Amino acid sequence: MTYSLAIHGGAGTLLKENMTPEQEAAYHDALARALEAGEAILREGGSAMDAVEAAVCALEDEPLFNAGRGAVYTSEGAQEMDAAVMDGRDRRAGSVAGVFGPKNPVKLARAVMEQTEHVTLIGPNALEIARQAGLEFGDRDYFFTQSRWDALHQTLAMRARGEVSDDPAVRHGTVGAVARDVAGNIAAATSTGGMTAKAPGRVGDTPMIGAGTFADNATCAVSATGHGEVFIRWSAAGEIAARMRHAGEDLATAAEHVVMQDLAPNDGSGGVIAVDGAGNIAMPFNSQGMYRGSVRQGNAPETSIY
Repeated sequence: MTYSLAIHGGAGTLLKENMTPEQEAAYHDALARALEAGEAILREGGSAMDAVEAAVCALEDEPLFNAGRGAVYTSEGAQEMDAAVMDGRDRRAGSVAGVFGPKNPVKLARAVMEQTEHVTLIGPNALEIARQAGLEFGDRDYFFTQSRWDALHQTLAMRARGEVSDDPAVRHGTVGAVARDVAGNIAAATSTGGMTAKAPGRVGDTPMIGAGTFADNATCAVSATGHGEVFIRWSAAGEIAARMRHAGEDLATAAEHVVMQDLAPNDGSGGVIAVDGAGNIAMPFNSQGMYRGSVRQGNAPETSIY
């Protein structure tokens, strides 16, 4: 039995023509660190759930990505974060939406799964679970990044002029991980700050099980990134699993169909990472790029952007 791990840092990549060599190197380094955080657990025989949590925490801690410390701002200048985890062994899941405070929202999603009878929590009660779990909190200064603040005001200025940005980073920005451990179990985790200048209270696909996050040992684990409203309406993550379960498709075929034939024609730009029970990995996307990486037992890790 071997392990597999895939991660993404969102489909909201900088346009290739605007990416400097220094920026590109920084993204590759950050992805490599997240892969190592997750693989270190799998290498020692740890669980897929522990691995995806560790990988996503590393991405949340990295201001380059729109999750945790690098979360974007709502139209009112606040940060509201969503996250989810799902365990393929029994379909247990936990998610949170619109939270601010915990440094690693993915840890809070797992606490909801393990310490409550519910799947999704929002608001003060979600934060109370974080406190009970002893999670670390950060303040506005911890989560502040100048680039995200500037992006908010640029987006608001464009709206005031009646213009719409064609920069994919405005609508897409999520981090996630999927893994298969040496025991043959799979898991998924996803975390996001949402869309730049989103309406306060907006919830995307990330914390919606079956839309942005899904895991079932019988089929696959999926973490999605893209135009969340469309991923919700097309039940993107769950649809990949359904095509495997009911149509007998393999992972690559099912994931490719959903991303390219369901989402793409319906303004659903973005992509997914997915792993099946045999450890196969698929990472299709229909946008210009998707920060991503993968590693399998015995192979060197690989990271890509475009």
